[in-house]
Amino acid sequence: MSIIKPLDGGKHVKLSDFDPGHHNGLDREDAEAQSAKLLVELGELQELLYASQETSVLIVLQGLDSAGKDGTIDHIFRGLNPQSCHVASFKVPTPLECNHDFLWRIHEAAPQKGTIKIFNRSHYEDVLVVRVHNIVPEKIWRKRYDEINAFERLLTDNGTIILKFFLHISKDEQKERLLQREADPAKSWKLSVQDWKERELWDQYQAAYEDVLNICSKPHAPWIVTPANHKWFRNLVVAEAIVESLQPYRNDWEKRLNAIGQKEKELLAQMRQQK
Repeated sequence: MSIIKPLDGGKHVKLSDFDPGHHNGLDREDAEAQSAKLLVELGELQELLYASQETSVLIVLQGLDSAGKDGTIDHIFRGLNPQSCHVASFKVPTPLECNHDFLWRIHEAAPQKGTIKIFNRSHYEDVLVVRVHNIVPEKIWRKRYDEINAFERLLTDNGTIILKFFLHISKDEQKERLLQREADPAKSWKLSVQDWKERELWDQYQAAYEDVLNICSKPHAPWIVTPANHKWFRNLVVAEAIVESLQPYRNDWEKRLNAIGQKEKELLAQMRQQK
């Protein structure tokens, strides 16, 4: 059973209901030990996913600046086979992308069967940044929630497993992390004046994320509010959620692959008899 329950849209939630410092009573050592076991299993499941070529996985990572999107990718996915695990990052749209609907570049990056795709930021920027900065009128971004839901329904109807993680940190924790970047020469490349400017819009972003969580949480495409003040607990929550979502497919994948292997053995035996 998940230590953090995914949201399925069944009830209205507020971000104030979620403690970004929550760690479920675990200490770092225990959490990291559990994560290590889960990542071994994730590697096994990825191999079956890739070999069976029946299902794809989309992982969406969203969060405010310094919430840990890059760190999550580095920790959770570094041990997977890069042949079938890829990251897509969505920044300011190019002129070409702006001349299409907002989901055009997103759909192009969706995972093909047998692969895992991680969205480092995603289509949700178009109801977050776009909304907070008044880049388009409300009558435009307001319709996008339904369009996003329809898009994700299309993906899941075609065999994509979707998991969406909101990496939830406190305002104090964000400030500490931004200051650490200034103090650490090895992390100075991450410094951005814009990060501090965005902090001034903290409340607006909280409201925008609440709407995302309430409008776009579905049983087939759940949001998981991931306490992210403790990086080691964040990693455990993400690893556990992914593994638990893939586990139900293991038996079917193994049966399919065993059947393929058996058929090839029979063909091989026939070839040898003919010789």
